[in-house]
This record gives sequence, C-alpha cells and structure tokens, in this order.
Amino acid sequence: MTSEQASHVLAIDQGTTSTRAMVFDRSGRVVAVDQREHRQILPRAGWVEHDATEIWANTRAVVGGALAAANLNATSIVAVGITNQRETTVVWDRSTGEPVHHAIVWQDTRTQALCDELAGDEGPERFKARTGLPLATYFAGPKVRWILDHVEGARERADAGELLFGTVDTWLLWNLTGGAEHDGVHVTDVTNASRTLMMDIRTLDWADDVVEAMGVPRSMLPEIRSSSEEYGVCHPGILIGVPVAGILGDQHAATFGQACLDVGSAKNTYGTGNFMLLNTGDEIIESRHGLLTTLCYRLGEQPPVYALEGSIAVTGSLVQWLRDNLGLIDSAAEVERLAATVEDNGGAYFVPAFSGLFAPHWRSDARGALVGLTRFVNKGHIARAALEATAFQTREVLDAMEADSGVRLTELKVDGGMVVNETLMQFQADLLGVDVVRPRISETTALGAAYAAGLAVGYWASTDEIRDNWAEDRRWSPSLDPAERERLYRTWKKAVERTLDWVDDDTR
Repeated sequence: MTSEQASHVLAIDQGTTSTRAMVFDRSGRVVAVDQREHRQILPRAGWVEHDATEIWANTRAVVGGALAAANLNATSIVAVGITNQRETTVVWDRSTGEPVHHAIVWQDTRTQALCDELAGDEGPERFKARTGLPLATYFAGPKVRWILDHVEGARERADAGELLFGTVDTWLLWNLTGGAEHDGVHVTDVTNASRTLMMDIRTLDWADDVVEAMGVPRSMLPEIRSSSEEYGVCHPGILIGVPVAGILGDQHAATFGQACLDVGSAKNTYGTGNFMLLNTGDEIIESRHGLLTTLCYRLGEQPPVYALEGSIAVTGSLVQWLRDNLGLIDSAAEVERLAATVEDNGGAYFVPAFSGLFAPHWRSDARGALVGLTRFVNKGHIARAALEATAFQTREVLDAMEADSGVRLTELKVDGGMVVNETLMQFQADLLGVDVVRPRISETTALGAAYAAGLAVGYWASTDEIRDNWAEDRRWSPSLDPAERERLYRTWKKAVERTLDWVDDDTR
C-alpha cells in the first residue's frame, strides 16, 4: 500500500480512563474521532485496576467508529500508531490470550513493600544508574512481580514460558497483529520499556541482572524496538493488512506531537496526572532533584533521544474526584465556573497525594490533605484550590527541571484535557513567571503516535513536516506580582509538608 493510495493515518490513544481512535490527515488535522471510557476497578485503598479485555474490546469499537465517522476503510489508512498509558501492566496466557489478572494501573500502590524489599541497604536508587528510575510503585516491573507472586499458578506458568508481559502498547499490538490465533507480535518500544524499571537506558535492552533481581522470567518480556518502524500488520478485522508502525508512551507521544524535537524544548501534559518532559538530546542527565531520566523517542535506526521527566500522579483526576466522590460538581467543565465564583483560594490548599507524591518528592507515605481551612472557605474556594494544586505541582517540577538541566525555560507548551480551562492556564503562567502556550491542534498525544507511524512508512518525509504543522492557538502571559507569586508558593510547600509521614507500616 502506498501513501498515494492511502490518505490518512490512524492513531489509537489508550489512556487511563478511556480509549480513543483518531484519524489524521497530512497536515496533522483531526478528521474523525471515537472514544469510549472503561471501568476503574478499585478493590481496596491504593489499588487501581483495569480489565484488559474490556480495553481491547473498546479499542476495536473505537477504531470502527472513527473510520465510520470519517467514511473511510482500511484501504484509506497508510499506518496505525499506538500511544498508551504507561507502566500499566498486563500479564496474559500466550496460547489463549486471556489475562491472568486485571491490569495493574500506574497509579496503584500495592507494591510498596516489594519496592522496599528490593531497595534493601542500597535504597530506592539501587537501579537508577542503569534504568534512570528510582524503585517506586509507579513502574511496571514490581507490578509484574506482584502478579507472579499473588496469582495462583502464575509463577509456575511464567517459568514454563506460558505467560507474556506487556504494558498496554504491547497488549494492543499483540492483539492487533493476530493474538493467540495468528501468533501476534510481542514487541514494545524504547519509551514504554524505559518505564518498566528493567531496561538499561544506554544499551536499550533488558538489563538481565535487574530483571533477575526483579524476579521476572526473561521469556515473558517483549522485544524492545524503536518508536517508529513497521512491527507487523493487522490481522482479520477492520484494519486488515494495515501496518502498525509507531509506538510511543503517551507522554513521549505528546512531546513528539508538540514538536519538542530540539534540545531544551519542553511540554507539559495536563491529563489524569501531569507530565512534563524536557528534551535533552543524546545526553543522559541523571537527576539530582527528583526527576526521571527517560527515553524521549527513537526513530528507526537513528540514535535515541533522551528526556528528563517530572511525573505528577493526580491533577485532572482530582477534578474527577470532586465530581464522582464528593458530588461537588456534576461535570468536569463545571469546576472552572465554580472556581470563578471566588477571587482566590481563600487560604485553602489542596495537596492531592492520593497515591503518595511523585516528582520531585517520591514519598509513598504521603496522603491527600486539604489545609488552611476557616469558616470563610466555601465550595468555590475548594474548587479553586483543586485547580491551583495542578499549577503548584507543575511549579515544583519546573524548578527541579531547571536545577537539573541548567536551562531556564522561556515558555511552556501545554496540552491535554485541562488546557481548555483558561483560569488554570492563567494561574499557571502567573505561578511560573513564563508564558504558557497552547497549540492549535490540542490532541498532541494521538498526533505524536500518528507522526511516528507515518514517518516509518514515508507518509511524512521528515520531522521538518512535524515542525511545520505545529501552530500556536493561545498564549497566557504572567500578570501576578512576583512577591505574591512567591508567597503563594511558599504556603503551598508548607501544605505539602503536612501530607508527609502519614502512612505507617501497619496502615499501608
């Protein structure tokens, strides 16, 4: 199939709360989209699971829906790209395709005791020089180990070569390319592999000693490939014969879609959580300030591009919590209107450490806190404090990023569902003291996956076309007095201190 015959690229964007399929044209414009939410399974405090079979069913449905909405079929699609929630872990039977357990989601904290055990006397940075990551519940390796240790018969089946592991990209690729019936392709890309706590970030292969220490049989692991190449073709189904040619973890895909292709360029994605990535080129920067060293992307046989990342666990999901758990709002969009009923936060600060604190703190013992309450505070102040929590956490990450890189950012590119919230974007600019810039095409995660796939098959000739396609939509400039900015930030840091040391050994 040539690019003349096929006129579009399809991206599968499998996220924490939903799955989308999006069709793009050569200009990077969204032609059609379909989306379905999936269940959030919460067996107990700190545990978060997804049904991988539900995710696969939703994927098939939204692909069909997007093609129908665009009035296209497989002959119109030159390639498929996949982007996915990272670290979320699936273990399945290679002969039946059935998962042995629900997928364990990146937010899940059940592996804390295992991480402490693996850290031993060397501490949480035991594997950091090799993997770029601290030992934390966030990453996939400990989640695989938990499944093998707690699902009856799983360890024996894994040792016998009967089970496969993958993050969600691998699970979808394996099914798209034939699954159990047609010997699906068992592959991941460097960006997702770099989030397992088992890949050597220099060799871009599994670190055998780390894998052994993690207690995961090597036979379970997918082959690690680049982010942009042909992995296999889709088997019977709506996309039959179309190559799958791009894989990027969601935050890496957003970085690529935002055209952050030059050293020193950065983006921040406002989704379920927040994730800021800074392109560091071919340099591996070992963070001294609580950030992660990760793969940014790798195109075919080209040298890998690295990044520093600041990961924040709870931002957009805090708004969902206000809606679903408290009933404070009926829809996520209402939070901005409610926040706008007050002039400021009324002295209230909301630290959403529901799963502990990620970057730059990495404190699994923290739990959420709403502090500074007086009788003056009303639901408008709480809504505003919830929005401001996203901006405060982003400021913490940006400070760490500038300290590690020595680069002072002059503007921040933003994307994700929350960037439609203009109150939040203005406060973010105020708190950072730099311009915040939203792109014209805001679906940068799916777009990045589409770019990776299209580049692999020649639909786009080079990354110059990605740069040319990027265009600014809206810019927010800081207007807050610097002294007031620092007062607010100082008080936020006091609030963070109140969340620490909450979880004891007998309350995990």
